[in-house]
Amino acid sequence: MRERVLDLVFLVGVLFKGLDGLVELVGGVLLLFTTPATLLSAANRVTAEELSEDPHDLIANLIVHGAARLHAGGVLFVAAYLLLHGVVKLAIVVALLVGSRRVYPWAMAALGVFLIFQLYELVTKPSVAVAVLTVFDAVIIWLTWREWRRGRELRTTWRGTVDWVFRRPPPPDPAR
Repeated sequence: MRERVLDLVFLVGVLFKGLDGLVELVGGVLLLFTTPATLLSAANRVTAEELSEDPHDLIANLIVHGAARLHAGGVLFVAAYLLLHGVVKLAIVVALLVGSRRVYPWAMAALGVFLIFQLYELVTKPSVAVAVLTVFDAVIIWLTWREWRRGRELRTTWRGTVDWVFRRPPPPDPAR
């Protein structure tokens, strides 16, 4: 049972990484064509209702404060970071879904590089969001290592987990 749950967490984590990579890629492209003033205006519009109800709302204030502190170079850095991060995540997920065990070490290495950067960010500018992302990435790296060590391709894990979740009986053994 524990192995099945870990397989499910691994699959959900990989799919979440793919979705996250897609969002980062789209966000990075959008930021390439956005000025800091436009971002501040958008942040003010998005948070206006919440701040009118609760002027001390933490998330809304963080959004407005963050947008107000951005400058053109900062927006370009964030856009480049999101583009790179998104492309790498999507490439890892697509490669894992296509199904080659040779991708696992590359996936772990790429996520490890991001993990090191996130640890640096935690030391220099601690934040809850980066801490959560760092823990999530560490778990995904561990689960990817686990899958690689077990010698399974993602599609094999996928089929077995889907069958387990939906309680499908295993296919008949052709050797019998």
